[in-house]
Amino acid sequence: MPLDMMIILFALAGIAGLVVMLLRQRTGGHDSETLAELKGQLAQLAAQSGELQKIVAAQMQDTEGRLGTRLENSLRDQNDRTNRSLTGMAEKLAVIEQANAHISALSGQVGELQNILSNKQARGSFGEVQLENLIRDALPESAFNFQHTLGNGRRVDCFLDMPAPPGPICIDSKFPLESYRTLTTANGEAERTAARRMMETDVKKHINDIAERYIIPGETADSAIMFLPSESVYAEINLQLPKLVEESRRRRVYMAGPDNLMLILHTVRAILRDARMHEAAGVIKAEVETMLQDVSRLDERIKKLAMHFGQVEKDIDDIQISNRKISSRGAKITQIDVSDGRAPSPELPPETTGRGGH
Repeated sequence: MPLDMMIILFALAGIAGLVVMLLRQRTGGHDSETLAELKGQLAQLAAQSGELQKIVAAQMQDTEGRLGTRLENSLRDQNDRTNRSLTGMAEKLAVIEQANAHISALSGQVGELQNILSNKQARGSFGEVQLENLIRDALPESAFNFQHTLGNGRRVDCFLDMPAPPGPICIDSKFPLESYRTLTTANGEAERTAARRMMETDVKKHINDIAERYIIPGETADSAIMFLPSESVYAEINLQLPKLVEESRRRRVYMAGPDNLMLILHTVRAILRDARMHEAAGVIKAEVETMLQDVSRLDERIKKLAMHFGQVEKDIDDIQISNRKISSRGAKITQIDVSDGRAPSPELPPETTGRGGH
């Protein structure tokens, strides 16, 4: 309740108490003047009380209006804040739900990948798919062949058709994951040492198989590539098994992870481009030699044509000489006088030929 309303109510209570006290003090004398005075005071107090009541009513109505407005505004603000909070919570829940969906999908993919990697046949397909994607991204279609059958009947995962040297290169996409997984899950130094020894044995056997199957003198290059789809396997072999790396180099079977294989493929692409440029240069050289032969024949024909034109010019000169002599003989014949009946024979100069003929 506001302070001004409390003051008004206390004032009314005080006035009422004062009236009661005056009535008690003066009830014994029954004085008419006193009664009249009291009546006047009561009337005045009643009027003041009515005014106070009006003021109090107005104050209460105004207070109620302000309280109602403030309450309404407060409720509206609270409603807006609640709506905003609910909207934000809904958006966050949508994000969380989407994140959960992605996590679930990723978990499923991880589970599928684990299933693939735990199965030899599926793992081989996984390595072949990864190898195929890398090669298709780096080389033209004419430079490779997948599942190519060699002359010994073996089928290699990828056959890079390169010019000699070095010649076609075979790439095998298998990798020793079982021994590597045993190594990563080993507890204690003894288990890790045993797992590493088993991994070395498996990889060494695989290197020997590649060297025997995919390096064929006269058909392939003198080296092959063992593709490891996992960079962690490649790093483990190179860091922890240096003797195995030396053995692979001795057998000319080079191990390559995805990054190293991409570098090799870029080198192969450069070699193929240089080979195409060399072939194009050979074709251009052959065409230039043929063109020079054509130019030589054209020069001979031009010389023959010039000789022909010289003979034609000589013949034309002879014809012109003959024509002049004929014209001269005709002019002398027209000058003969036949008036006296005598026909002396005209003296004509002997005919001479220019340039050795008529």
